Amino acid sequence: MRVVQLLSTLSFGDAVSNDAIALKKLLSQMGFSTGIYAENVDRRLPRGTGQRVEEMPPLSHGDVLIYHLSIGTELNYHMDQYHCRKLMIYHNVTPPAFLAPYSRISERLCLEGLEGMLHLRDTFDECLAVSDFNRRSLLHAGYTCPIEVRPILIPFEDYEREPDKETVERYSDGWTNILFVGRVVPNKKHEDIIRAFACYKKTVNPKSRLILAGSSSGMELYKKRLEDYIAALGVEDVVFPGHSTFEQILAFYRTAHVFLCMSEHEGFCVPLVEAMYFNVPIVAYAACAVPDTLGGSGILLQDKDPVLTAAAIDRLVTDEALRASVLEKQRRQLEHFSYETVSALFQKQFETFLKREN
Repeated sequence: MRVVQLLSTLSFGDAVSNDAIALKKLLSQMGFSTGIYAENVDRRLPRGTGQRVEEMPPLSHGDVLIYHLSIGTELNYHMDQYHCRKLMIYHNVTPPAFLAPYSRISERLCLEGLEGMLHLRDTFDECLAVSDFNRRSLLHAGYTCPIEVRPILIPFEDYEREPDKETVERYSDGWTNILFVGRVVPNKKHEDIIRAFACYKKTVNPKSRLILAGSSSGMELYKKRLEDYIAALGVEDVVFPGHSTFEQILAFYRTAHVFLCMSEHEGFCVPLVEAMYFNVPIVAYAACAVPDTLGGSGILLQDKDPVLTAAAIDRLVTDEALRASVLEKQRRQLEHFSYETVSALFQKQFETFLKREN
């Protein structure tokens, strides 16, 4: 029996791709013949990580296809050509309205992704959603197959690598570092992070900086509008590192004092878990899967009032007892996402899936 994973694009550093790569290793350890196939394979990935979909071997009834859905692709309309058992992993699709003002291509891909998700609702034998928010999204779309929740599989041992020394030195200067990690895309609402930071810096702590770590490729218009907004607010020390190495990302986490998330659409949000791992207290807006991932930890905001957000940041920076309490809850929540916990959960779910189909 072969177990193959299929997705639109296998990228370097992308959360969906990282999940597929981690699952490939786990499936191999479970004794399955396995591989990853995609329409597009990033050349920066090590040779053999994945292959183009044209190279995928024919699948028989006894094989299993695991399909990662997160974007519009022709693959969404080719699932009926695979005569085998099918399992979907649903990562959610960004609502196209967020992207419409900035990229027609991205808007179209997300619109097609949602259409594809609806088209596939009677196609799979079972679905695994990476959050309960995603599970509810599938139910709302009319999915009737069994749906289980399985968080993204994160090999935390990778985070023990040495951070970039130059970056650590640059940001270990006694200033307060507010961090957000994620692609510079409209649904993540960088403008709301900037607005809250401007309030914090101007009224609370002038020796503070905001680090917005993430690529803006394809979203240059959005980034330009963010830069114009920063200028209009008259706020300084907002840093866009652009594309960063993994070691630089590790350094950003190592030197951060608070992780601030104002995103309005997340299917899981891996950086929240990364912040937990690096003992960075979190302030986050309660949207989509964010409450699921935080699980009662961090400081969860019900609105985006910049004054209240700045006050929450200040409390985490200055109130040692509160900071310790928040970090303790985050450490407990992190246990739900440990590699051992999630890998064991997947193995149990996958074994149940195979028995159900037999």
